[in-house]
Amino acid sequence: MFGLPIPIIGLIIAVFVLVILVLRTRVHAFIAMLIASAIAGLVGGMSVNQTLGAISTGFGGTLGGIGIVIGLGVMMGSILEVSGAAEKMAYSFIKFLGKKKEEWALAITGYIVSIPIFVDSAFVILYPVAKALAKNGKRSLLTLGVALAGGLVVTHHTVPPTPGPLGVAGIFGVDIGTMLLAGVVLAILPVVGIVFYAKWLDKKYPTFNQEVFTQEELKQKYDDYIASREQKQLPSLTLSLMPIVLPIGLIFIKAMFDLVVKSNAELGETAIYQCIAFIGHPMIALAISVLVSVYTLLPKTDKETTAVYLEEGVKTAGIILLVTGAGGALGAVLRDSGAGKQLAEQIATLPISPILIPFIVSTLVRFIQGSGTVAMITAASISAPILAQIPGVNMLLAAQAATMGSLFFGYFNDSLFWVVNRMMDISDVKKQMIVWSIPTTIAWAIGGSLVIIANLIWGNDGSVFDLIFPIAVLLAILFYVNRQNKTL
Repeated sequence: MFGLPIPIIGLIIAVFVLVILVLRTRVHAFIAMLIASAIAGLVGGMSVNQTLGAISTGFGGTLGGIGIVIGLGVMMGSILEVSGAAEKMAYSFIKFLGKKKEEWALAITGYIVSIPIFVDSAFVILYPVAKALAKNGKRSLLTLGVALAGGLVVTHHTVPPTPGPLGVAGIFGVDIGTMLLAGVVLAILPVVGIVFYAKWLDKKYPTFNQEVFTQEELKQKYDDYIASREQKQLPSLTLSLMPIVLPIGLIFIKAMFDLVVKSNAELGETAIYQCIAFIGHPMIALAISVLVSVYTLLPKTDKETTAVYLEEGVKTAGIILLVTGAGGALGAVLRDSGAGKQLAEQIATLPISPILIPFIVSTLVRFIQGSGTVAMITAASISAPILAQIPGVNMLLAAQAATMGSLFFGYFNDSLFWVVNRMMDISDVKKQMIVWSIPTTIAWAIGGSLVIIANLIWGNDGSVFDLIFPIAVLLAILFYVNRQNKTL
């Protein structure tokens, strides 16, 4: 086929079959990825035993590194959800920032809450907060809803222990703590971009879902909301934040000690470092966090009910674990078949930086099938074996490129697209895309540009021309928005 090596032909056929199965059939992404793995191996020249062995090894190896962390992360998220900690954070930030800054408060809340809680559930929980704050031209429900959803979606796609970023870190072989810290930093500007877009929506469509109130009524509504939350039985802000801040803090401390140990190997043998290395490991840090959340956020809940809450969280992670493992299986087949090495040799001759490969693949898969998690896992599975053969590639930034690519243009095949639009009672397709597809693309462009800029600084293969792709797409999107009708 066009003089291509057999392993690359196997990969092309496997990706084609994967796309068709996910897009045109009822075959689940997990099974589709296993089928694609088998095709890539068998067509690529591997024997049946070699193919099955690579699938088993890749599946187990990936989940062996991050499966426990994913389980603990969703357990913690379940406790934050049922205890009211998420709502407590929202109203506390609103009260702290004051009136006329509610969109920033909700975005910050979403930014923090979505790290452990699944994004769809988090929006359903927190949307009533946005609705309660919606005011006539002063506080638009459109602005508050999009700002909240924007804060939620970005960290959900980029920051562990959310399952998708965890899976990407495992496939690329990136330290989870480093992945977490990088994701937290890189997620900030995409969220800021969405908030500014949300504020622009308020000016562009000032009559959306609003009623007419006097200034006195506006103040009364705000005061009533704050009073209602203060009377509600919610945990304190300190206890609400602790399960999130604690593991991040432990992981950060370990990361700092690891940097010191690199320059002073003797410190690595001390008891204090061994202790920090233990409690700062993501698995142990999250286990501690789950225990803390159980005993601080649900102090009066009986053993059976607590077990139900924890098990409900694990149920939601089941399919994510399978898809992540299947992604690892596909990556192992591509590596063992030689497709990764051969593609790396081809890519090295192209006028683009290797860091764009996971970004572009994730973008395409996201657009085709909708799921951000599947998009980033697929991109990592395909690109990791390729990039591993190219000297100088910063795998941390490659992993972040895969996660940022998965933010692209959330629309009909994305569950959050429907959650956001239906809860805000938007039924027109054009309006739905302006409200949600555009802001996710803005986050995608900003996040992708940040990764590219970081690669120019810390990578060995960056090019300023890499910025053309995300910026050009963003300008095209903004041009489209500017041409739309001025009324919803």
